[in-house]
Amino acid sequence: MGRLRIKVLEPEPSRAYDLAYDVVFATTGSIDIVEVERVMDPEKIKKFDVETPALVINDKVLKFSGAPPRDEIKKWVAELN
Repeated sequence: MGRLRIKVLEPEPSRAYDLAYDVVFATTGSIDIVEVERVMDPEKIKKFDVETPALVINDKVLKFSGAPPRDEIKKWVAELN
């Protein structure tokens, strides 16, 4: 178990909230500390050069189409932790 920094890249507030909630739910009990940040400013999102929604876990950008299922988020967390 370790520390994770996760950024949720999504300009639409309700979708950003939902994805951040899924991230927190998916990581509960699997790591010691998780820092989740919702990045909703389009200018800040542009710096990552990705389409939204996307996740950044410990500086690794994960692209996907649509919101990923919680099981997929758990898998990414396990791989990158």
